[in-house]
Amino acid sequence: MPPRTPAAGNRLMQIGEAAERIGLSIRTIRHYEDAGLIVPSARSEGGFRLYTEPDLERLAVVKRMKPLGFTLDEMRDLLAALDALATADDEERRTLLDRLGMFHAAAATRVAALREQLAVAEEFAGTLRARLDHHGSRTT
Repeated sequence: MPPRTPAAGNRLMQIGEAAERIGLSIRTIRHYEDAGLIVPSARSEGGFRLYTEPDLERLAVVKRMKPLGFTLDEMRDLLAALDALATADDEERRTLLDRLGMFHAAAATRVAALREQLAVAEEFAGTLRARLDHHGSRTT
């Protein structure tokens, strides 16, 4: 996908600033670019990647999908659906909204599983704390 020309008034930032703003490493952003998830909006005369706010929004979607275990293909699919929504006709819009609904359901299921894992982890940490408190009080 070739770089797009940024819209007028859309401030450009180099990859380091983009990484800092979105909370990803430069290496991760480059990986997502190699995977076709993100394309810099422009390049500087020196060849540096330049990103816009919409690019950061796209990276934020990817960043939120990662901890839920979505694959690169799934991320690509969701981003394509989000991109297509802006220009979709009524029939295509319904299809795209159905796809978004499937992604929402998958995300909700994965969030519920993470909550269960967190509850187990918190219970385990509480058990260890109780044992520390119990055994620690006998030595003092």
